Amino acid sequence: MSFFNKLFSREKKESLDQGLQKTKEGFLSKIGRAIAGKSTVDTEVLDNLEEALVGADVGVTTTVQIINKIEARVAKDKYLGTSELNNILKEEISSLLVDAPDSGFRDFDTPAGIKPYVIMVVGVNGVGKTTTIGKLAYNYKKAGKSVLLGAADTFRAAAVDQLTVWSERVGVPIVKQQMGSDPGAVAFDAVQSGASKDVDVIIIDTAGRLHNKVYLMDELTKIKRVMKKVLPDAPHEVLLVLDGSTGQNAVEQAKQFTAATEVTSLAITKLDGTAKGGVVLSITNQFKIPVKYIGIGERMEDLQVFDKEAFVDSLFSTNS
Repeated sequence: MSFFNKLFSREKKESLDQGLQKTKEGFLSKIGRAIAGKSTVDTEVLDNLEEALVGADVGVTTTVQIINKIEARVAKDKYLGTSELNNILKEEISSLLVDAPDSGFRDFDTPAGIKPYVIMVVGVNGVGKTTTIGKLAYNYKKAGKSVLLGAADTFRAAAVDQLTVWSERVGVPIVKQQMGSDPGAVAFDAVQSGASKDVDVIIIDTAGRLHNKVYLMDELTKIKRVMKKVLPDAPHEVLLVLDGSTGQNAVEQAKQFTAATEVTSLAITKLDGTAKGGVVLSITNQFKIPVKYIGIGERMEDLQVFDKEAFVDSLFSTNS
């Protein structure tokens, strides 16, 4: 039994396969056209493959790295058949994906000795940030953890309302204030409340205005600073949520956020509705930040802990 099959239940693997179906179909069909009528990997095949990878939103920089590695293999082996290309691609793509720290997160666990575990969630409006927080809360609670939410996106009344709906739906408490309140004060109260109540996980929502607004980034720095007044090592994780269906625009958002705050993990949402799932490769390779979660459907269980072996296997699987 392979490594990822040990970690993934049959149901999770089937959900992953189904969630990546659009990306997989586009990706494999492009590769198929790249090698059509060819028996060996030559310059024409590499040119076609490069076009296919860029078309799958793998990104130019990451595509060039992959092509260079395949060229090196061709030069070394002298002869490389197109029948071997899929396996080589799988190896090279897997090697580009950044491994998440082995902290027991595969089962929505938290690191030993850290309680409460504070997650600060960042990202622009519309990427599925609030939904991701709700699904995180659900899965942590399902794993036996106590969870508290902090509604520090006080710029939009809808953001607080949406997070409140999720807290009620999942059955976890929420700390919130009126619209226009100081986001730092909300974060401070949430961390203080969670610490006093000995909860396992505190998830802090933040404002999702356009990522190129300097004052928003200053606000994120302030929120981090006030949390440290309660817990000096908080936040333990800064999770950037990106919409996978926006392709290279998600890369630009990652660039802006990583320049402004210390992002430690990524959640890529809406992969089930797009053929642009290759952007996962582009983002994690370019920024060297691990993808921790992927969203592959509407159900709360469809926020999966990312496993690169299972992801690559599903990407190249010909099964529906």
